[in-house]
Amino acid sequence: MYEKRIKIFVTVCSALLAVCILRLAQMQLLPGTSVRDQIAELKRQRSYARQLRTVRGRILDRNGRVLATDQARFQLCVNYQLCSILDDRVQKAALLKAEQEARRKQNNPALADIRRDFQAKLAEKRRDLHLLIEKCARFGFDREQIEAKIRRINDQIWNLRTFFAWLRNDPDQQVITRYGGARSVPLSAALESFEKKFPDETDRLRLIAAVTDIGKMQAFLPLLDLKTDDDVFTAQLEFIDVQQIQILPKDHRFYPYGTVAAQTIGWVGPATIKEDIELFANDRLASYQGGELCGREDGVEHVCEAILRGRRGELVYDIDRNLVSRTETQFGKDVRLTLDIELQKEIEQYLTDYEYDPNCGPGIAAVVIDVPSGDVLAMVSLPVFDLNQARYDFSKLAADTTNSPLINRVINQWYPPGSVVKPLILIAAMQTGVVTADEVIACPAQPAPPGWPNCWIYNRYKWMGHSNLWQNNARNAIKGSCNIYFSRLADRIEPRELQRWLFKFGYGRSIVPPPAGIKATRFSRNFRHLCGRISSGAPKGKIYRFEQVPPLSRGERRWFGIGHGKLLVTPLQVANAMAVIARGGRYKQPQLFLDDPNDADLKMRAETNEVDLGISPETLAVVYEGMGAVVNETGGTAYKQFAPVLEKLARQGVKVYGKTGSTENPDNAWFGGFATDSRQRSIAIAVVVEGGQHGSSDAAPLARQIIQFAIEAGYIGTTAADARSAPPVPTP
Repeated sequence: MYEKRIKIFVTVCSALLAVCILRLAQMQLLPGTSVRDQIAELKRQRSYARQLRTVRGRILDRNGRVLATDQARFQLCVNYQLCSILDDRVQKAALLKAEQEARRKQNNPALADIRRDFQAKLAEKRRDLHLLIEKCARFGFDREQIEAKIRRINDQIWNLRTFFAWLRNDPDQQVITRYGGARSVPLSAALESFEKKFPDETDRLRLIAAVTDIGKMQAFLPLLDLKTDDDVFTAQLEFIDVQQIQILPKDHRFYPYGTVAAQTIGWVGPATIKEDIELFANDRLASYQGGELCGREDGVEHVCEAILRGRRGELVYDIDRNLVSRTETQFGKDVRLTLDIELQKEIEQYLTDYEYDPNCGPGIAAVVIDVPSGDVLAMVSLPVFDLNQARYDFSKLAADTTNSPLINRVINQWYPPGSVVKPLILIAAMQTGVVTADEVIACPAQPAPPGWPNCWIYNRYKWMGHSNLWQNNARNAIKGSCNIYFSRLADRIEPRELQRWLFKFGYGRSIVPPPAGIKATRFSRNFRHLCGRISSGAPKGKIYRFEQVPPLSRGERRWFGIGHGKLLVTPLQVANAMAVIARGGRYKQPQLFLDDPNDADLKMRAETNEVDLGISPETLAVVYEGMGAVVNETGGTAYKQFAPVLEKLARQGVKVYGKTGSTENPDNAWFGGFATDSRQRSIAIAVVVEGGQHGSSDAAPLARQIIQFAIEAGYIGTTAADARSAPPVPTP
């Protein structure tokens, strides 16, 4: 019996041993078995990843000059444990906890002794903290500034702890329902509900102190910026043994030109707005992490976020800290603009320093377009602001409704165009056959009939009209900017036909294209810009097709003829319309982004971007003659301002064609036109001065100097040596 049991036991043990040996052999000899796969999978499940920083793409001008770039900056960062030493609320909660622990451990604790020991330790911690603050003050900050920053950190985290203490302790569901969800409840409402449920302050302190799992409580939070390399090196030495302080890199966007083209370039700020957060929500390596920056509306930084953003790299390690996979960082791509930042800088500085009539300003807008390409060379909006300070000054800038520095007046402010619309009215009239170049429309020295505009020359002098100066035909009406002529002319054109011609020139519609790289994608964004108005009623939304334009009443036409009434345009639309005339009646959308020369669709887009409006050579010749007379002939509305430089312009091989304009209620002064040279190059220009009384005296001098800046930059004109052998400037 005993031997039988022994045999059974030996047999069972042998069988178990055989199973173990076979399993061991399987694990050791068969590397491709599922066991190894399972082990590898287990390691992967318990792996951890470290994401790498990415670098935002640069913004460049047409010549490759850097307008925006990421720059290495460092911050001295502290953790909440250190900051909370100065928070009486945290210390009071800690004392309550210490007393509670003492009561739990013994029946009759000496609370006075506990409090005395606690206060002694707290005093020692605060002495150490004040020594650290004194060291921090050596980097150019006052103690008061540093302590104020610590108080802000403490308040921010205490508020978060309070909110979560309310949320985790049976919150009032009516409050949550009222605000559409717990996360939408404002702190003030949560605090009121919390105090109502727990009226005893001690109870609230205990509940708040129990909230210890907020991310910011474990993170290192920025205390001050280290401005120089010496500061970084010194801080590393000073705080090398202080565990609660670290020197960490920060995202810093630098704008080398400061205020230049501020509204166009835009700036960056923390990604906290819903629209920004959702942009890359489905891309784990592109989605925004806490504190990362994105483009703030408006400007290139915002419009081109999908191009500039880039993707983080990632290193994945298994449980044994072996590198499992590596995803390379994809730096953001550069964006290149058509702007010439040096030309823009010169124009901005000149317009800022110019001595205006006291009625003028503060708003001024100026645009320069390269006519053959449609490239916007300069897009100036005054007043400006410093891009490097925009994040910190935003509230102040947004509240400045007198100067409105954040508005890009070139594309996001509309104005009645005044007399700069008259060349377009003449083209529409001649092309529809309601007038010939030689027909005279009398402008006598008398007031216009009721309901019609007077001519400005009669308003000013009373004893004369344009008929006293010349035959008031088409070219002379442009030269003298006759309101009688153009109000009568516009009244002859059928309303829809008048609107159609204005629309062809880019009035009353969106003409600002988004960058080609993100056009027609889910990342597509564009500048905030106005379409203007070429109708009696206000348009609804953006206008892209003529069929979307609301109707124009017949009585409104006479006011459209002189650029008043309900006609509204942007400075970019005026400059682009002038470029169409200079181009011989071929329309192009203005371009703000330079195309990638390797783009396969580049040629196709260039071809489809140009539309021949079918304006006859005879009509164009009359318009050129009239606009040339505005600047180059006695009696032209801009002649007095340009006369001193006409000889110089001739030596440079440049001829200017222009149109002045002015409006009332609101008062604005305009100059629009173009300049050509003997090499068949040309630029179009528009300038508007808010508050200006006369286009001839308030806007024309600015345009004259801007044209000179363009000559000096090499966009039109010739050098002195070239001018001696250059042929005469041809008529466009």
